[in-house]
Amino acid sequence: MRFECKGIPVSEGISIARVIVLRQAEIPLCPDAIPEDKVEAELKRFADALAAAREQIEALSQSAAQRLGAEQAEIFSAHLSVLEDPVLEEAVRTRIIDEHRNALYAIADGTAEIAALFQELRDPYLRERAADIQDVGRHILENAAGVQRVNLSHLPEDCIIVARELTPSETVTMDFEHALGFITELGGRTSHTAILARSLEIPAVVGAAGILEQVSGGECAILDALTGSIVIAPTADEIQRFEKKRGDFLREREALSALREQPAQTRDGKRFELCANISGPGDLAGAVRHGAQGVGLYRTEFLYMNNTQFPAEEEQFEAYRAVAAEMGTGRPVIIRTLDIGGDKALPYYAFEPEENPFLGWRAIRMCLDCEDVFKTQLRAILRASVFGTLRIMYPMIISLEELLAANRLLERCKEELRAEGTPFQEDIEVGIMVETPAAVMMADILAQHVDFFSIGTNDLTQYTLAVDRGNSRIANRYDPLHPAVLRAIKRVIDASHAAGKWTGMCGEFAGDPRVTALLAGMDLDEFSMTAASIPYVKKQLRKLDFYEAQLLADRALKASTSAEVLEIVAGRDDT
Repeated sequence: MRFECKGIPVSEGISIARVIVLRQAEIPLCPDAIPEDKVEAELKRFADALAAAREQIEALSQSAAQRLGAEQAEIFSAHLSVLEDPVLEEAVRTRIIDEHRNALYAIADGTAEIAALFQELRDPYLRERAADIQDVGRHILENAAGVQRVNLSHLPEDCIIVARELTPSETVTMDFEHALGFITELGGRTSHTAILARSLEIPAVVGAAGILEQVSGGECAILDALTGSIVIAPTADEIQRFEKKRGDFLREREALSALREQPAQTRDGKRFELCANISGPGDLAGAVRHGAQGVGLYRTEFLYMNNTQFPAEEEQFEAYRAVAAEMGTGRPVIIRTLDIGGDKALPYYAFEPEENPFLGWRAIRMCLDCEDVFKTQLRAILRASVFGTLRIMYPMIISLEELLAANRLLERCKEELRAEGTPFQEDIEVGIMVETPAAVMMADILAQHVDFFSIGTNDLTQYTLAVDRGNSRIANRYDPLHPAVLRAIKRVIDASHAAGKWTGMCGEFAGDPRVTALLAGMDLDEFSMTAASIPYVKKQLRKLDFYEAQLLADRALKASTSAEVLEIVAGRDDT
């Protein structure tokens, strides 16, 4: 029976194949209390299951490193952190000892409670970490119940896998020769499974609500992970149409791949820097593969989020050193200092509730108040700087006082390292993220005290327009093409150039090929984006004439409405 639905495309591509439905085995849970004399046996059952799960996850990490590379194996470091978190163990033990629950019920209920806490958080990355907690909990539960984990390592034929949710454990063991794509009812773009899919370049769509009710297995399916469209039991005409679309996509991807070594310059020779945004060393392979000239944004908060405590200096040093060494001296890496607090929580640090978290105690504000945390990070960055070309970037700066205070702390770290005889890059460049109207208005002053600016359009747009980008009721008002936002961007670029400095952009706007000509014409120096977007932006740059792009930007900056800007930008016929 033919069926169509839509989901969220998280890894590009088009697949046409038979469906295999993945359903986890049901493990019956009994909430009834157990006798006192059974408590010790249930505690041992849990301890044995915990130990077995640890062995399995370590084995998965080794398997991932061998099959996919070390960067993908790092996903399981987060799983081991969950497994070793005393909060999870205490939650289960309390249910067994104090509530007299059996081990199976205690594991399931304890895991569900902790996962639910993460699901209530506003930050999408932290919300999706609930899936990692559930994956680890499932490992423990299956061991306690004596249930075999689903094995996707030997698939009988080419197929598209349909599941309620695919855990990283299931994804990493998948038979990639025959798995041509997957569809899940749950999940989001920042889930570990989505990250794996993009790294492996397997077409994937998540959030396809209700699809499990429509398939039983064996049906032919079209998975269009360019648009998020899914067609079950398609017609012959539909199959033919999507086969052509798939062929066109593969040819375009091959043509874009050929641009990898070509410079990011316009037809008349104006050059730009195209860099990648990363969340850790694991993202570097994709950045290099897509031709990144450096890292324009290393989001260090994920090093803190995937931990059970503030990461020590040595742990941070190793992460930063790995990135610096991989990129070398010719490809600079901008490390954004800790951008946490407000709407981004940590599982091991209690932030006070705030009425307006986006305007609250976060980023540089928290770091300047928590000097020990900030110094630990700055020392780690400085120590790692001798292994490549690192740059430091402070987030959420609104005043010269904040910038100077951060730089004073940086100088103290340098003095300590000199006294210890520890080498570091003495002239390491320091910049700020421009993401507030205050920083825009102060750009000419701030430019005298930094080496560069990087515009964070995600926050700059919401602060300039006073629109919460996470609020669905006003989502249509969140618009980086708003004339106020464009004028703010141009003001920052001009201020940096007047001071002999450069400006990059690391928000989502930088990776949108539809506005490449506009940003190039505004004389933006560096574009930093998701690695997969780099070839598309480079393609647009290489088709441009810089003078014409400047004329386009001039027209857009004189526009009165977003609609006018869109009409000007859409008037180009080479996108």
